[in-house]
Amino acid sequence: MDPEVPGARSLRSGALAVTLLVALIALALVSAGSGQLHVPPLEVLGSIMHRLGLDIGPMPSHANGESALWNIRFPRVAMALVIGAALAAAGLLMQAIFGNPLAEPGVVGVSGGAALGASATIVFGWAFLGEWTVAVTAFVGGLAATLIVYAMSRANGRTEVITLVLTGIAVNAVTGAGLAFLTFLGDTAAREQIVFWQLGSLNGSRWQQFGIVLPLVLVGLVVAFVVAKQLDLLSLGEKSARHLGVNVEGLRILVILVVALLVGASVAFAGIIAFVGLVIPHLMRMIIGPAHLPLLVVSTLGGAVLLLGADLVARTAVPLADLPIGMLTSLVGGPFFFWLLRRTRGSSGGWG
Repeated sequence: MDPEVPGARSLRSGALAVTLLVALIALALVSAGSGQLHVPPLEVLGSIMHRLGLDIGPMPSHANGESALWNIRFPRVAMALVIGAALAAAGLLMQAIFGNPLAEPGVVGVSGGAALGASATIVFGWAFLGEWTVAVTAFVGGLAATLIVYAMSRANGRTEVITLVLTGIAVNAVTGAGLAFLTFLGDTAAREQIVFWQLGSLNGSRWQQFGIVLPLVLVGLVVAFVVAKQLDLLSLGEKSARHLGVNVEGLRILVILVVALLVGASVAFAGIIAFVGLVIPHLMRMIIGPAHLPLLVVSTLGGAVLLLGADLVARTAVPLADLPIGMLTSLVGGPFFFWLLRRTRGSSGGWG
């Protein structure tokens, strides 16, 4: 084997991570300053520096600029960063444990399960854990959906593509019916919130919500990084992984819990945002290869960039309107899914 290949891959991974990080910072500054009240990126940066106690850069020149940034824009930008990273990581983890390139939280119904749990909290007025109640019920719903998908689509140690897709259709149908029933039971305010969950949006994000989502996502990402090497061994096959000391079933259960945690935290306050976990890991894998540790780094950065860009378009594409962000990600991810499905079918020699 060419000894330069691993070094070249490491170099490519590092260059991609730096590029994504620079793009993330630039996009965050532009996104925070965009809207009805325009704040130039330098003034956005100056506002952040002054809050950090550094006398660098100009402060917002508009009288309401500082308030708009810290009370409305920054919470939304922060939520986009964290949720984009969480969804991309969840997609990567699902593809690793299913051994299937089409596994994605939105496609196979995990996001729908989480939305069902969150919507039930709204309709029935549950508040047994205060502001954490929605996140916890979304986690339970996402976990139940993940376990169902795992149990239904796995057979003889493998997941067939067609079985996974059909299982996703069935789970999405059941969660869709549950959401419709909750919409029927709820009052007008509950119905509006359920519609919000189904479309996906970061409108109305608050620091309190970010304070709930951030620790959950951090826990999930830390565990994901810890098991990344074991996922590399799992990709060699179950028997090989066991011979190399991997507790395969224990690893799968742990990853399922992490996926449910990441998706539940994301859906709890932003609704169903599909295809981030499908598009980003694939694009990154095409660039840097299949090793999970570097793939996880660039996928989390890529997911944050994608969702931040989609949110910027959602806020600015139509004047005085806020488009559903889930609609935008589906516009990109839907055709990508078709291409991936056709490519996978071709490599499998057909499913007929």
